[in-house]
Amino acid sequence: MKALVIEGGFGLDRLQLVERQQPTPGRGELLLAMRAASLNYRDLMTVSGTYNPAQPLPLVPCSDGVGVVLEVGDGVRGFAPGGRVCPIFAQRWLDGEPTRERLRSTLGGPLDGVLAERMVVPAESVVVPPEHLTDVEAATLPCAAVTAWTALVTEGQLRAGDTVLVEGSGGVSLFALQLALLQGARVFAVTSSEEKRQRLLALGASEVLSYREQPQWGRAVSKLTGGRGVDHVVDIGGAETIEQALRAVRIGGRVSVIGALSGAGGPPSVLPILMRYVRLQGILVGHRRSFGQLSRAVSAHRLRPVVDSVHDGLEAVAGALGRMQRAEHVGKICVRISDDATAPAGAGGSEELR
Repeated sequence: MKALVIEGGFGLDRLQLVERQQPTPGRGELLLAMRAASLNYRDLMTVSGTYNPAQPLPLVPCSDGVGVVLEVGDGVRGFAPGGRVCPIFAQRWLDGEPTRERLRSTLGGPLDGVLAERMVVPAESVVVPPEHLTDVEAATLPCAAVTAWTALVTEGQLRAGDTVLVEGSGGVSLFALQLALLQGARVFAVTSSEEKRQRLLALGASEVLSYREQPQWGRAVSKLTGGRGVDHVVDIGGAETIEQALRAVRIGGRVSVIGALSGAGGPPSVLPILMRYVRLQGILVGHRRSFGQLSRAVSAHRLRPVVDSVHDGLEAVAGALGRMQRAEHVGKICVRISDDATAPAGAGGSEELR
C-alpha cells in the first residue's frame, strides 16, 4: 500500500510517498481502505514542525478521514466489510473527561494518521458518518465538526435564541455557524474580505464584520446586541483575537478557545474574565460520544459541510496544505485518497455506533 509520511525532517518538502506493507487487523480492530481525508491547521503545523518539534519521524500525518471496512478482527461485532466509518481524533477518548493518556492517542501525531491507502484502528474508536454525505464530506467531520459541537453543545449547552460569534471562514468556524443555526441561535461573524463576508451571509450569519476595517470588532459586535454582548464566542485566533473575544462576550458568557492561528502569545488580562464573570474554556476536539451525537444531528437535518476544494491523490497533499498556508480557503480543504472498487461504500455499523 501507499502512505504519505513526513520523513527526514519537517516541512512541506519533506512529505514523501512511500510503499508500506498492508497492516493486518488484530483482535478488536478494523482494517480500513481510506477513501478521503480533510485537512486541519493542526496538520499544517505538524508537517512544518511547529506543533510538536519533538514528534518522532517518520509520521503519517492528518487526523481526519473516512474509510471502508475491508477486514474485521476477532471479537468485533456491529461491523462488516463494506461499511463506511470515520476514525475518531483521540483514539482512546470514548467518553467522559479528557486525561493525559486519552489526549496522547491522537491521529496524525503522535499516532500515524489517515493519509494512507490502508490503516488499522480499534473498532471502538470509529463512528459511522451520515449516509447522505459523500466520502469527501464525511471526512470533514472528525475534528472541525466535533470541535464546534463540543464547544457549543456538549460544553456550551447552546439554546434556541442564544447569540454566537464565530471568527473567520475556516472549517471549525463554518461548522459552528451551521450547528448554531440548527440549534436556533443567531450568529455573528468576523472575516477578512468582502468575498468571504458574502459567503458567511449566504450561510445564514446575521451580521458579518471585517476585522481589517474594524480592528476593534469586539466592541462592534457588542453594539449589535444592544450592548449586551453575545452568549458564546468560538475563538480560533488565539493571542491576537482573545482580547476582542472578551469584549464581544456578555457578562456571564462563554469563550471557547479552540485555536491559535495567530500564535499562542501571552495570556490575556484576567480582569475582563474576572470582572465580567466570563467562562473561558479550551476545547480540544471531543470524545467519541460527542461525535456520535453530532453525526445524528447532521443526519437528521441533512446538513452538508462546506467544502472549499478537493485534491486528488496522496501526492496532492503538499499543494493542498500550501493552499491552507496561504489562507485562500473557505471551508474544508479535502483530499480524495482512493475510490477502490474492491471496497464498496455502504452504511456499515449498527445504529448505536452512529
